[in-house]
Amino acid sequence: MASIIKIRNLDKYYGKNYILKNLDLDIEEGEFISILGPSGSGKTTLLRMIAGFEQPTSGQIFLDGKDIAGVPAYERAVNTVFQQYALFPNLTIAENVAFGLTLKKVPEAKKRKQVSEMLHLVQLSGFENRMPSQLSGGQKQRVAIARALINEPKVLILDEPLSALDRKLRKSMQLELRKIQKNLGLTFIFVTHDQEEAMTISDRIAVMNGGMIDQVDYPYKIYEKPATEFVSDFIGESNVWNGLVKSIEDEFVSVAVEAGEFIIPRPENIRVGDLVSFAVRPEYIEISQDSGIPGIISDQIFVGGSTQLMITIANGYVKKTMTGHVEDYKTGETVLVNFKPEKVVTLKNEGNDIYNAISHPEFSFLGGNLFGR
Repeated sequence: MASIIKIRNLDKYYGKNYILKNLDLDIEEGEFISILGPSGSGKTTLLRMIAGFEQPTSGQIFLDGKDIAGVPAYERAVNTVFQQYALFPNLTIAENVAFGLTLKKVPEAKKRKQVSEMLHLVQLSGFENRMPSQLSGGQKQRVAIARALINEPKVLILDEPLSALDRKLRKSMQLELRKIQKNLGLTFIFVTHDQEEAMTISDRIAVMNGGMIDQVDYPYKIYEKPATEFVSDFIGESNVWNGLVKSIEDEFVSVAVEAGEFIIPRPENIRVGDLVSFAVRPEYIEISQDSGIPGIISDQIFVGGSTQLMITIANGYVKKTMTGHVEDYKTGETVLVNFKPEKVVTLKNEGNDIYNAISHPEFSFLGGNLFGR
């Protein structure tokens, strides 16, 4: 599929402080992509530069092959829906939706037809003569979306548009947005800090961290194969360990953590004595009475459809997720913790790819003080 937006070597600096650094991203035509990251990661700045509200310090932004980095916002085929709706309180719903067409002096009959079609698309037919004050939060957001779509943009940007809604309405609006996007075949760029929302609504997710993109991929790959420790920790939950490679045999390595040893798949270019970071999702943790690292169940947390066991091990703890309410295990019980090697994801060491653990200050000469989290 062709890329409608290509971003190359994008930088944004304020003085000596960078907000975005050497950022590259391709956005495919007709896809629903989410830009996901914590506050301060640079996602809103990236959005504003695609929309034309801010200009990059350096780098290029291509829309349909044309570099638009210096093109003003009103000349870009990009519209934005903001978190705060920004409806005109003194205009009716029909007048709000038609605002862009009114500025373009579109004939009245054509304008009424397009407004009717847009309100039907967002399931607000019959609301033409209401005022914004007469609508719920979800209805106001749909009006804002209709107003943006009626101008026929090539790309629609949505800046945390659902964050002000209650949980139930937010879930409903996620499905509505997805349905609208698929019906139109339009490119949607959705900006959020909510991991679950991004996983639910997106074709792909770009995870931002400190002004850079750590990983871009399909939601299930982001979850199953996180590229970095940050992605592993930010998307869902993970048990993350740093360990010392003790031995290598064919496709597996034995890794020592302070509480014992685990067998994990062999990372590329690994050597005995290297430090390796790896993660296992809570649902893949296994509890055994036969083999594994010893731990004590310190807490049980019931969260509706599942129960999370907190298992204390040497210098840390392990999270284990189980379906439903659990009665087989008791707080204070001693268990052995393990996992299947194929469920392990090895992670890039952020800051240093692979280095000799013996020379690292956190480790004694014998490779001690290894830790799990």
